[in-house]
Amino acid sequence: MRKILCSTGALFPRTTPEKYIALGDMADKLNCNGFEFMVDSTMYENVHKLIQIVKPLELWIPVVHCQKSLGESLCGMKAWFDETGYHEYRMTDEEDRTAFQNGIERFRVNLEIAGAFGADKMVLHLWNGIVSDKNLSKNIERFGVLNELARASRVELMIENVVCNHKNPLENIRRVHEAYRCATFVYDTKMSEFHNQTMELFSSEWDWLLRECLVSHMHINDYNGGYMDWSNLKTLPVGAGKIDFIGFFDKLAQYDYAGDFTVEATAICRETGEVDYDMLNACFDRIRNLLRHTETHK
Repeated sequence: MRKILCSTGALFPRTTPEKYIALGDMADKLNCNGFEFMVDSTMYENVHKLIQIVKPLELWIPVVHCQKSLGESLCGMKAWFDETGYHEYRMTDEEDRTAFQNGIERFRVNLEIAGAFGADKMVLHLWNGIVSDKNLSKNIERFGVLNELARASRVELMIENVVCNHKNPLENIRRVHEAYRCATFVYDTKMSEFHNQTMELFSSEWDWLLRECLVSHMHINDYNGGYMDWSNLKTLPVGAGKIDFIGFFDKLAQYDYAGDFTVEATAICRETGEVDYDMLNACFDRIRNLLRHTETHK
């Protein structure tokens, strides 16, 4: 049976390394197989302390999710909203070089975390934030630098189909594939549904991603908004939105997908700070049941 992971981002808000000692006790209450470790910006100054706390827990952490804003360091642009509307700014050559170098140094720390935890896969938002895929050619060009660093560390760097504000995730994936034939991808159901693309993965135009085993990992999360409905871009538990997971897993079984799955649905109660273990376990169980169902009916 393929493995089901829980994102640590579902369990912890941005916090201090000391709080991660609780991950061991959390693991005992979760019926997942392991974890996808989410790196955030608070970890860079305390990375060695973080490693000293998490590594002795001896948890199975096969995947690390890079800090999400790393992709923004590749694009040579800035964009923002304020009370006067949308603004964008193309960096000078010097500003661009500085931002890119900063991104490389942060990426090295992400790789250090992956190596310490024994992860052999990393998730990257190649495009991200308000800039998103506005200047994607530069992001794609610079992906090669990060990919070589990952390969040198024997880590598979997977690009996630994150939401776009210029084109759409599958079109962007095609552009990445044209530049890097060996690049692999993470398919996130919430991100795809945001662009009405969840079932497009199985169409004749796009199923080469599965046939050629280029989808190496999946994030299974629900979504309950409309097409590019930014006000509803929330990560929901499996079954809490409108995605047809029965149809999705039935189709997926036809391609003998061999990768694993991560659940990212936020489980922290804002009022109490407590973790909703029942909700997460229900997500894991739902995915296992869907996998069993498809195996039975293949």
